[in-house]
Amino acid sequence: MTVTRWLLKTADRIGMIKEVSQIFSHEAVSIISMEVSTGQIFIKFFLEDDPLHTKNNLEELLRKELLKHKDIKSISSIALQPQEQREKELQTVLEFANDGIIGLSTEGAIRYINSAAAQLLRVDKNTIIGKNITSFIGENTLFDELLSGKSFDHQQMLIQTPRGTLHYLCSGRPIQDENEQFVGAVATLKSMKSAKQLVNSMMKNTKFEFKDIIYISSSMEELIKIAHRVAASSYSILIGGESGTGKEMFAQAIHCASPRRLHPFVPINCAALPEALLESELFGYEDGAFSGARKGGKPGLFEAAHTGTLFLDEIGELPLLLQGKLLRVLQEGVFRRLGSHHDIGVDVRIVAATNRNLEQMVLAKQFRQDLYYRMNVIPLQIPPLRQRPEDIPLLLRHFHVKYCTELNRHLDFSPAAVDSLLHYSWPGNVRELQHAVLRAIHLTSNKEIHVEDLLISHETDNSPLHANASQTNLKQVIDHTERFHLEKALKKHGSARGAAREIGLSHTAVLTKMRRYGLEHLLKDH
Repeated sequence: MTVTRWLLKTADRIGMIKEVSQIFSHEAVSIISMEVSTGQIFIKFFLEDDPLHTKNNLEELLRKELLKHKDIKSISSIALQPQEQREKELQTVLEFANDGIIGLSTEGAIRYINSAAAQLLRVDKNTIIGKNITSFIGENTLFDELLSGKSFDHQQMLIQTPRGTLHYLCSGRPIQDENEQFVGAVATLKSMKSAKQLVNSMMKNTKFEFKDIIYISSSMEELIKIAHRVAASSYSILIGGESGTGKEMFAQAIHCASPRRLHPFVPINCAALPEALLESELFGYEDGAFSGARKGGKPGLFEAAHTGTLFLDEIGELPLLLQGKLLRVLQEGVFRRLGSHHDIGVDVRIVAATNRNLEQMVLAKQFRQDLYYRMNVIPLQIPPLRQRPEDIPLLLRHFHVKYCTELNRHLDFSPAAVDSLLHYSWPGNVRELQHAVLRAIHLTSNKEIHVEDLLISHETDNSPLHANASQTNLKQVIDHTERFHLEKALKKHGSARGAAREIGLSHTAVLTKMRRYGLEHLLKDH
């Protein structure tokens, strides 16, 4: 018995399918399937073994009978029918998908399962077809709803097996026919471990590292050295500093320099959410924990940050009740979801930040003393910008280049504008400087940015921020900063090559700048 496929080019009229079928029937040839489009009939059929005829003779006899029909124009052999081709392509796509994919009947019987899903469920894909999904995952509310025609997205699913608990991220979609009748369903599975790795890999490039922090001041240099050292530990870190100093940037840099860098960095602002919502966000909740809770419950940020870092910004705004729950996580490494009676173990490093005086809050009984001492194992205090004025020219240049490039504008600061920026007190710190530069580049319609474009209010008499008031144009500021940085690198290494590696310039460029600024005497072999 041989399977053959033909494409018949025919006239486009009613009755062609019936007449073609009659010819096949008359010649005792069994049709397996037919597919029809305008002027085309795709036929898949059996050629029975006949001791009186070879296969080629049978095909030729059938072809001659068909071509006798006045409306059959041509016959050609094909490898697959169009629907078969589409199915093969779809199966290939499904088989090479990274996610597990399962096709289900309306009763939950497995119609299709790809290799990834079979591997995740630890089953043999060749023997599972036709069996009910509940025999592998147990009774499951999500799949009960899916088989009643309701979809769900990115829900966690736990399956108990003899070899332990399997943890997945699962989504499901019902399948409907043209009359919107439920005819089956498709579910996707991803291991929770791979889901977290994927999220982390997508977020990894958005995190700051210590090399992204812009400074030349000795106070920042010393702070970053300490932060580098403590990043290697798993102790809690408390970052203090005024608003706008870059506390979250520091927290991300610590995470990226830590052994947890390949795991999630999960930030939350404790001041941005009301108490009830903050608790559910941190610790998650069980199904039915409160009115409006998501069906099936929801994991919290502690679970999302497992094996990684949880950054609690504005921890001074954390309510006392939640402070107690946070203390328990720090001491015992466990917590409970809202509405649950079961503990969940978690391995999370806490990095917290605040612009408030927590010691005064402890005295006022607004912050738990035991939590304060537990959090304050390694304190880091970021100095405000007014206490490190030598960083202002470098930051100014960085933001100026960054936003001119992004906005495709070619603007310079007038000498008066530079002087204004250098002598401003910057109560909003680096963030305020950043926004001032961006705003000025946006608003300026001329080729030069003037003082009135900056929209900042001065307190020059109370805040003398720059020692050299004669440097009133941006080129002089840049030269001063460049000389300072080069001199620092030469003093540290004593060679042009060492300094070049330190500041990221070529050896030739460093020699040129040394001669320009008269720094040759700093070479050790000079």
